[in-house]
Amino acid sequence: MSIIGVSDRNKSTKIEDEDSADSNPTKCRCVSPSESSDQRRLDCEREDYISDVSIILPVHNAAKWLDECLQSVSEQDFEGSMQLSIFNDASKDDSLNIIGKWRTKLEDRGVFVVIGGHESSHPKGVGFAKNQAVTQSFGRFLCFLDADDAMMPQRVRLQYEAALKHTNCIIGCQVRREPEGSTERYTRWINSLTQEQLLTQVFTSHGPTVIMPTWFCSREWFDCVGKFDEGGKGVPEDLLFFYENLRKGGGTFRVDRCLLLYRYHSGAATHAVREETIWKNRVRFLEERVLNRWSSFTIWNAGKQGRKLYRSLSAANQKKIVSFCDVDQSKIAKGFYMYQESKDLTGGGFEENLSSLKLKEGVDYYHFS
Repeated sequence: MSIIGVSDRNKSTKIEDEDSADSNPTKCRCVSPSESSDQRRLDCEREDYISDVSIILPVHNAAKWLDECLQSVSEQDFEGSMQLSIFNDASKDDSLNIIGKWRTKLEDRGVFVVIGGHESSHPKGVGFAKNQAVTQSFGRFLCFLDADDAMMPQRVRLQYEAALKHTNCIIGCQVRREPEGSTERYTRWINSLTQEQLLTQVFTSHGPTVIMPTWFCSREWFDCVGKFDEGGKGVPEDLLFFYENLRKGGGTFRVDRCLLLYRYHSGAATHAVREETIWKNRVRFLEERVLNRWSSFTIWNAGKQGRKLYRSLSAANQKKIVSFCDVDQSKIAKGFYMYQESKDLTGGGFEENLSSLKLKEGVDYYHFS
């Protein structure tokens, strides 16, 4: 693992914007670095809402899971008005027939259904499908759902209540992985982060600390952050949107209840994103948010990943590095770098060392691994 530590504690930096988002639940501000603080205020208030919540559901060849997914929509215990906005991204399987079968059931339940899509030879990608589903929807709040997942009955109600209190935030929740035991370490990370770590651990390899299938936010704030990247296959549209949310002064919050069955399978869109693409975006965001503000720092990893991070940094930030550190005495004693499999983030000698130095995460150091 690679950890970035501050060598000058008087110049430590927290992840926060000078122009934080307004706490007014009906307004938000779009922030542009090129504008003055007075110029970068945008009233995104809208008055044309028809539903309280729009469930945003992009669909591409999801027939295998759609019955369970749509059943979970029908079983929501939310007492406000709900809309389901489906965008079919060139499915070639039985997805449209399944959607048609459920449309009447859902509308009998009081869920208004809007269906859009296209029938071109190739899908246009998750980012495009999500944007189209948002555009054709009309709820005050947006609840994002993947077609291969399923919601617990309390999801919309509990996240809606949280969104009313935590404005200009991406609201998430805890998840149950299916099949059980798959991506065990990742799932544990998703569910066990503290509210503070939702901001301090945004540079780790796992991606957004509030994962996309659990997102819930106001339409005003979504419009202020901007649309998903529509580059198509291989683009980490959720990570890029998450970073932009933070740039605009947005926050994160997690409802500490398991509200989503989060399915793992080989056909998931996330597998199309190259690890190197994620790495480059993470490094750039780390430099932008932290390293460019520090006068010097230490990389806490004397192995392969620590060296890779060094090589990935800009020349200006490479010059700020004062040392490479490690808690593995055998590695240090050898006097040369050697790659070893990383251990869990918590419970090891590394964490004990940080604690003994009285270093504070998000102030004195950040996790990058």
